[in-house]
Amino acid sequence: MLFRRKKKEIKIEKRDVPRDIFVKCPSCGEIIYRNQLEKNLHVCPVCNYHFRIRAMDFVKILLDDGDFQERIGERLEPVDILQFPDYREKLEKSRKKTGLKEAAIAGTGRLGGHSVVLFVTDFGFLGGSMGSVYGEIFYRSALKAREMGIPLISVTSSGGGARMHEGIFSLMQMAKTTVGVNILEEAKIPFISVLSDPTMGGVMASFAALGDVIIAEPKALLGFAGPRVIKQTIGEDLPDGFQTSEFLLEHGMIDMVVDRRQLKDTLVKILNHLLRREYGKSQS
Repeated sequence: MLFRRKKKEIKIEKRDVPRDIFVKCPSCGEIIYRNQLEKNLHVCPVCNYHFRIRAMDFVKILLDDGDFQERIGERLEPVDILQFPDYREKLEKSRKKTGLKEAAIAGTGRLGGHSVVLFVTDFGFLGGSMGSVYGEIFYRSALKAREMGIPLISVTSSGGGARMHEGIFSLMQMAKTTVGVNILEEAKIPFISVLSDPTMGGVMASFAALGDVIIAEPKALLGFAGPRVIKQTIGEDLPDGFQTSEFLLEHGMIDMVVDRRQLKDTLVKILNHLLRREYGKSQS
């Protein structure tokens, strides 16, 4: 006589796994825990690919207290002065996406014990493009640095260049930000420019390329017109790695390429050197 055992039904509770718990590296394809990536300052632990990060992420990475002591131009907001089609809608969308009023933020803080003015741009806000308010924030940052007698450090991720929605008003910011750099030069105040991916167009053609020291993150896209535009214009193939940080370093356009994980320490060493040279002692 045969007996059949009844199979026990095992109920498995399904749990929802957050979609953003893993991140895929766009360079090597490695699947990375988001927490692991954040601890590594958003740099792939396998291939060292530098992810684009938000402006406030740079503030947290660089400033000793992880935030500004005093904000600069925080009440300023862009205006649709030309009544450009859909500009207001795009501004509102960028505000909701980033939590910022503009593509640039700035303020005072301490970096390795040194008082500095830090200016940072956010690619998530209309590609980090430079409009009237963006330029004004940089200019005010330069004035603040001169007033306090402390260095200005800018970190740019501005693939949008000058913002087309503001026409000639945005192009004027190239001159305005350059004047800000000249003010610092005349006052012998150090200006350090950090170029993150991407820094292009009117931003690269103005203040971003005028630092006393110019640092770039690895493999960042840097230049005026993009590689595809240049190739179509001149009708010739471009050199391998054209407009990357490494290419510009090789051709003497920037001073150094620095991994994000060593960026703060590198800036501290540069500040130690510059401030001793300019003032005879380290500033506090």
